[in-house]
Amino acid sequence: MRYLENVVSLEFDQKRCNGCGMCVAVCPHAVFKLENKRAVLADRGACMECGACAKNCEEGAIRVRAGVGCAAAVMTGWISGTEPTCGCSKRESPCG
Repeated sequence: MRYLENVVSLEFDQKRCNGCGMCVAVCPHAVFKLENKRAVLADRGACMECGACAKNCEEGAIRVRAGVGCAAAVMTGWISGTEPTCGCSKRESPCG
């Protein structure tokens, strides 16, 4: 499933990665993969901002605003039948 491209709050500092692979193991959308004993972003746009990767990164190499980004807005919109709004732009209009 794809969410909104280029608006995910996910930040990854590859230099801090110790190669443990926890981000790969816990990510439900395969956002990370291991290459040369280090994690790399495989598909940033697939991130649903659940925060599992950041919570399991012992080195603090991953940051994400879990549950508050555009993915959460899209999901809330689907559930409530309204347009998704997340505040990602300066205008008060739907995401995108």
